[in-house]
Amino acid sequence: MNVLLTKTRKLYRNARISQKLFLAFSLAIAIPAILVSFLFIRTQEVQLYEEAMAAGNSHVSRLNEQLRNRMDMIENASSTALTQKAFVDFIHSNMRGDGLGLVKFRQNQFEQMHNIIQSNEMISQLSFYVDNPNLHEIWPEIYHYDRFWPQDYWAELREEGGSAYRLFAFKDGEHTLSYYRLVRLQGQQIKRPSIMEIRVEHEALFGDLLEESEGDFFSVVMEGTNPSRYIYNPEHAFARNAGEALNDILDRVHRELDVLQQNSPIKVRAGDHAYYALYRYIAPLNAYVVDIASHDALMKGPRSWYGLVLAITFCVLLLIMLLVSHTTRRMFRRLDSVLVSMRQVRKGRLDAKIDTGLGENEIGDEIDEVAVSYNNMLDEIQRLMTQVVDKQLIAKNAQLHSLHSQINSHFLYNALESIRMKAEVQRQPAIADALVSLGSLLRYSMQWRSDTVALREELANIRSYIRFVNFMEGGSIELAADLPEEVLRYAIPKMCLQPIVENAVHHAAPSGGSVRIRIAVRVENDSRLLIEVRDDGAGVDPEILSRLQAVLQGDSDTPIVAGNNGLGLENVHKRLQLHYGKGCGLWIDSVQGSYTCVTIRLPWENANLGGW
Repeated sequence: MNVLLTKTRKLYRNARISQKLFLAFSLAIAIPAILVSFLFIRTQEVQLYEEAMAAGNSHVSRLNEQLRNRMDMIENASSTALTQKAFVDFIHSNMRGDGLGLVKFRQNQFEQMHNIIQSNEMISQLSFYVDNPNLHEIWPEIYHYDRFWPQDYWAELREEGGSAYRLFAFKDGEHTLSYYRLVRLQGQQIKRPSIMEIRVEHEALFGDLLEESEGDFFSVVMEGTNPSRYIYNPEHAFARNAGEALNDILDRVHRELDVLQQNSPIKVRAGDHAYYALYRYIAPLNAYVVDIASHDALMKGPRSWYGLVLAITFCVLLLIMLLVSHTTRRMFRRLDSVLVSMRQVRKGRLDAKIDTGLGENEIGDEIDEVAVSYNNMLDEIQRLMTQVVDKQLIAKNAQLHSLHSQINSHFLYNALESIRMKAEVQRQPAIADALVSLGSLLRYSMQWRSDTVALREELANIRSYIRFVNFMEGGSIELAADLPEEVLRYAIPKMCLQPIVENAVHHAAPSGGSVRIRIAVRVENDSRLLIEVRDDGAGVDPEILSRLQAVLQGDSDTPIVAGNNGLGLENVHKRLQLHYGKGCGLWIDSVQGSYTCVTIRLPWENANLGGW
């Protein structure tokens, strides 16, 4: 099972998009439509079956009633015949002794009996079988009992109440029904009672009843005890279509007949076909009236609908296929433009954007969204490449500044050391300390062993700078930076605090004046390290502060070129954003006459820090 699922997934994965869409549309539209149609047809079949069974029950009940009415007519005719007492008495008398009496009998009693027979169209013959040795067999209506067979049938008639029907008569019974009735004479001792027989041709009794009706049922009269004897209309369409299989069908139906279940339909199978049968039992005849219908004939309407549904489904699937083919061609035509642009970008043309043809406020479909996202990706790639170029330019500028400063570094160190030694010899400790601070400043700025330094090293350089400035300008500048040990080990970009402290020294107080500079750190939302450089000097003019803040809020993609005075606040801010993103950088806040505070935002994750 898993192997089959794996193969199915592989086939689906490797199939074309048009094939996948066709499958999706088929599953979503065609298959549910087929299922609903077949369910509807099945419902119609059940309804049609119920209606057919109801119609069949009505028909077979009507046949039963009509047959019983005709049997009543036969019985009435027999009763009327037996009321002709003179006729009955004469045939039991000595018919040979009086020739004149025989002539009168022919003209009167016999003629009256003959009229009774003629008045009933169904009756083909009425005969009397009389146990009378003096009987004259002149007319076909009068026979000696010896001609009747079986001879002892009168005993069976007596047990059945004196009368009985036989669906197939004893004599020439293949196409004839007979009604037998005992004739009893009062006051006369006879060895065997006489029997009256009324013969009715099957065609006269059943012909119009078994004719083909408007329904799909085939009517048959079956003898109750003998499954091989039945009466039906051989010209009926059911009989013609069944052909040689008709006897087998009737035999299977006869096996299922049950007097106690005669109101329930039965179902039999003969060959590849199924048949339904409805029946009623006619006790006097010891026979069944059966209506048989083929399942195929009853369901020929719904069965034809199956073919119609399949034809419609085929047309719908064909239409879906054409629609999917047309849609995918249009989609692929647009996807081709994406592929062409990708090939051009692979060759280095980052300006090979996709023409979507969308208006200003149009969104488009998913393919248009892919194209717009692709164009935005190209813009982003170009922006990132510009950033890379800017970073490389910044690194080159820093290296050039460093190299330029290192051209005579050894000479400067040696010269400063010689001057410091002379100052100590001449007992000028202030000058000596100033030279030491200046040397430290020069050494820190000229030696770039790494792009980042510990915060402790940056603070040491700033303290050297403050001591040298106080010596040079005779000012009173205080620096406070009591920071935790774990923060002092934190790696920060080199020379990121120096320009900020220089601005505080040069702009916070007049030359020779005093100013207090305080450096503090804090963590914001466990994601940002904030280094604040705050002075209590004159503050920044509001207009200048507004311009500085506007610059710090601007785009950092513009290439940076260092000025003659070194890297300023704007330069530091843009370089931080280039390396750490727009969430990092500088921010300045100031109140004129009160304070100025510059905040450096760096990632708190030390691993995220990069170089200059």
